[in-house]
Amino acid sequence: MRRRGLLLLSALFPAALASGCGHSRPAAPAPTASATLTVTSSAFTEGGAIPAEFTCSGAGNRPPLAWSGAASPAYAIVVADPDAPGGNYLHWIVVDLPAGTAEVGATVPPTARQLDNSAGRPEWMPPCPPSGTHHYHFTVYALSAPTGATSVSDAFDAIERTTVATGTLTGLVTH
Repeated sequence: MRRRGLLLLSALFPAALASGCGHSRPAAPAPTASATLTVTSSAFTEGGAIPAEFTCSGAGNRPPLAWSGAASPAYAIVVADPDAPGGNYLHWIVVDLPAGTAEVGATVPPTARQLDNSAGRPEWMPPCPPSGTHHYHFTVYALSAPTGATSVSDAFDAIERTTVATGTLTGLVTH
């Protein structure tokens, strides 16, 4: 009986079973860009450990990010953990950072919009891997225009269409 139930569910709701527990975890956009941004943090280096103060083991603060390499009318940031149980986990999505923005820290410009992370909240979700080493990709997108997006799917569609430059900083957390 259980097998028949799973077959029926998979026929009616294939996306729900594929994504695990009915929660969609889209991958961060991976548009083709003609230019590269250099993304850095004063808190950690490329491939280095993210300090505890920026994880659930510490205060859970958002690490400072800076980028250079392309002036743009708007920027977006997506922080993702592809090593999460069940697949990609989106820790932070912020869109419509205005022209001239080259860094973010504890606050973001008031015109920027934070969208729902994988926990369903429009905020920074600090890294908190259950076990092993996880790679956290902090990707910055330089966009040809603001997204105007109010949902993750709209934002990711706009990022795919309007990205002119991209760069990623990867930090590690081991639990």
